[in-house]
Formats: sequence, C-alpha cells, structure tokens
Amino acid sequence: MKPRVAFIYLSFHCEPYMDDVVSSMEKLTYPKDSVELVVVDNPHPEYGSSVRYLEGRVMPLSEKTMPKVTVMANSENLGFSGGNNVGIRYALEQGFDYIYLLNNDAFGAANFLEPLVDAMESDAKIGAAQSLILLHPETSLINSAGNRMHYLGFGFCDGYRARAATYDMPAVKEVNYASGAGVMMRASLLRGHGLWDEDFFLYHEDLEYSYRLKSRGYKMVVVKGSILYHKYQFGRSIAKFFWMERNRYGVLLMFYKWPTLILILPMMLVMELGLLFFALKSHSIDVRVKVYRYWLQAKNWSLWLEKRRRIQEKRTISDRVLTRDMATKILFQEEEMRNPLLLYVGNPIMTLYWKLIRLILWW
Repeated sequence: MKPRVAFIYLSFHCEPYMDDVVSSMEKLTYPKDSVELVVVDNPHPEYGSSVRYLEGRVMPLSEKTMPKVTVMANSENLGFSGGNNVGIRYALEQGFDYIYLLNNDAFGAANFLEPLVDAMESDAKIGAAQSLILLHPETSLINSAGNRMHYLGFGFCDGYRARAATYDMPAVKEVNYASGAGVMMRASLLRGHGLWDEDFFLYHEDLEYSYRLKSRGYKMVVVKGSILYHKYQFGRSIAKFFWMERNRYGVLLMFYKWPTLILILPMMLVMELGLLFFALKSHSIDVRVKVYRYWLQAKNWSLWLEKRRRIQEKRTISDRVLTRDMATKILFQEEEMRNPLLLYVGNPIMTLYWKLIRLILWW
C-alpha cells in the first residue's frame, strides 16, 4: 500500500484553471486509491463561490476518471493559510500520510508525485519537499527551484527564468525555503508543529512554515523529478504589497535572536529609506503608511511577540546555522522592476554588510 496523499487545492475563482487540474489528476500514475483531491473554496469578492461549478465540472469525475474528490466551501475568504488549513485539518482527520498544497493556477505532470514520496520516505529529516516548478506556457523555463530569503526578510524564487534543461541541481536539493505553490508536507509534522499560520493571510506563510521546521532541525528540499507547471503572474503579487511587507517584518521578529536583530537594524533603516523613495515614485505611499500604522499598534506587537516566544522556545539550532544560506542580494523577478542603484550600489553594500555580520554571529 502506497503512502496516502491528500492534495489541498485552494479554489479562488478556479474556473480558468480547473480543466488543467482535472486533466493532470486523470493522468496521475500514482495509485488513485491512495490519493484524494480536497478542493477548498474561498469565495472571490468579484466572482463569488465556485462550488456550483465544481459540483457540475469536477464532482461527477470523482473516483471514476479522477481520484476521490471532496469539496469544502468556506463562507468567507480565509486567505491562503486559513483556506488551506481547512483542507489540512480534514486530511489529518482522515489519516493521510502526506499533504500536498497545489496552487490555484498550477498542475502537475503525470508522474510528479512518486519522486516526492520517495524522497520523503527515504529521509526523515526532510520537513517539506517542493516540486520543481516550471512556468506555463513557457515550460522550458523555471519558476522556482526552491525559494530564497534575503536576510532582511524578502523572499524570491531561486532559478527564476533559468532554462530547466541546463539548470544544475541534484535529484534532491536542499533549499532555503519551500514554495507554497507546490509543496508536500508530512502529516506527522503538521500535527506536532502546527498548521500554517493564519495571521499571515497572504504571502510569506510558506517562508514562515519552512523556517519554523528549519529552526527545529528539519530541512526543506526541491525534488528535480517532480515537475509542476505554474501559470505565474508577477504583477498580481505586487498588488499585495501590504501583506508582503507586514509579514516580512513579522518573520524577522519571530525568527532572529535579539542580537541579530540589533546587528541588521542599520541596514533595515537604509532599506526603509529606499522603500519610501520607491513608494513615492510609484504613487504607493498610502500602502507604505498602512504598513507603518499596523506596526505602531501595541496589540499587533503583542500578537507577534507571542509568536516569537513560541518559536524561540522550541528552536533547536542557532542563528548562525539558521541564516547560513540566506541571500545577500535583492534580485527582482522582472526586468521592469530592476533598479541600477540597487543592483550596482545597494546589493554590493548589503552583501559586504552581511559578510561582516557573519564574522561575529556565533549565537
């Protein structure tokens, strides 16, 4: 009997993407009686619920041409973490061994599941395993070969737009953190270390979950033989700037020890000046102000300091180990976002600054 895998598919106006998901599930080479597709519907503010569509398009195929399908409808949009957690709780109750988060606009190759299961079955220290995510329709190019965290909290895709055929990586590659667009997790670790943090709502929740496990001695990997296709749109992410920035500060506060936070503070302040300039130039200063307002409220500090207490209490590795593979440069994913001042002045300074910090970071 193969390990049982639950796919959690968070539906958010899924109609443009569901045909690809259905086709992918129908072609799975992994035993379908060991798989279940759990569709959790977050109602879209413009298009509303997709439940009626799912009942007409997907449910008739359940346990016929597809694995078993379960549809769960949320009455409100619970965000990425909250919505996925609805499906994760169901999967844990049903006794699944592994849980795979499948992004709304992504679908897997027919044989993408076996390499992930094999990797996790062979190494108990793997906390989560990400598929090698390719762009779609530019399927020769990489979307994410694992994600990277900059030491100031920014997250980005590693290997973005590199050619998959020539990209140098082993069959199982340890990475900084795993992308939530296509990641397999152990049910046992979700039970033991908690589900995804619902206070994040959008963005950095995959970074937080990865670092939570890393701080307790587990590793994140990408499995080269597990291919996932992603209809990725960079601009759509930029529209959620508030969540990115609010959660970036939260991650830093949660995971760094106080001496590390003090050491990076000067560079954080320099970065803030740069971000303020960018906000003024792009006419998004209102979003920047919203971020600052959030962090000026005492109740919000109480929330995140309590998260910090729990993380620091249970961590088993030092900051030196936790930060050893962090990025030192900020590399925007699209050409139009690149700034010569950042590329040729900011990045070299940030790299040198981090090298100096690493010389004294022994805790």
